[in-house]
Amino acid sequence: MIALPHKAKQYLLAAAKVLVLAVTFGYIFYKLKSNTSLGFSEFTATIFSKGSLSIYTVLLLLLLAAGNWFFEILKWKTLVSTFEKINFKTALKQCLASLTVSLATPNRIGEYGAKALFFESRKRKKILLLNFFSGAAQMLVTTFFGTFGMLYFLRNFNVNYSVTTLCYFGIVLILLFAVGYYFKEKELLLKGFSIAKTLQFFRDIPFQIKFKTVLFSTFRYVIFSSMFYGLLLFFGGNITFLEAIPLIFSMYFLVSILPTLFIFDVVIRGGVAVWLFSHEGIPELVVLSTVLAMWLLNFVLPSLLGSFFVLTYKPITR
Repeated sequence: MIALPHKAKQYLLAAAKVLVLAVTFGYIFYKLKSNTSLGFSEFTATIFSKGSLSIYTVLLLLLLAAGNWFFEILKWKTLVSTFEKINFKTALKQCLASLTVSLATPNRIGEYGAKALFFESRKRKKILLLNFFSGAAQMLVTTFFGTFGMLYFLRNFNVNYSVTTLCYFGIVLILLFAVGYYFKEKELLLKGFSIAKTLQFFRDIPFQIKFKTVLFSTFRYVIFSSMFYGLLLFFGGNITFLEAIPLIFSMYFLVSILPTLFIFDVVIRGGVAVWLFSHEGIPELVVLSTVLAMWLLNFVLPSLLGSFFVLTYKPITR
């Protein structure tokens, strides 16, 4: 392998940073301009029409969004502490920079590689697994609340669903578990990490760390669920808290299990939300405005902040 001169490496790194930011900002611009169901000018006009109320509401929502990311950063700091102590500022830099890199990737999969680049090469496999564990904890919380939400939704609304389809879904799950059991001792994706070794890695994480990870994931879930309800009311949705919460739980569960390409993620989230809240008579414009506002507050704004850390990133050479 030909070693590149130090100056050439610096140019390549600078080009990579520019490319990442160009893709991220291009993706944000594309999503805002290509939304045929809700024009961005219409969205902003709705906000400004609220007058002084919008200022206080936006400040409150920004505070909630900050709280959401506070617990995500705290969760990452806690997980990394299993083998390396990092402070909150370092964890913040790693989380926001990786969000910027991953925003335009399918299901934010780019976050795994981006976070690993902040650590020495010998630690990167652990970082990948810890990031997976963080996502799994969040999915566990989403599934727990989502199950109750779906049970309420199916019981109280006239929703047509096929028992045959549910049976097929159950068969697929059983097959996946069977395949996983068969390949549990074989190396998959990461050299030296089989399913069995990965599970052992998770078991070796101290219980206190696991508990904090799930707890912080729950705090995040409560915050962004509350944000969604608050935005529904702000945009004119006439729905009570008890009516909205099961639908919000169901929505987050459904969008979490649906595989999406990065081009369609916001569209699918909006479509699921519109379908669910249509059963309570909430107008499509209200729901789409809420989904767009959630995306801007929880993903776009933090990614803009994270772009600074992408620009100032220095590679770990050890």
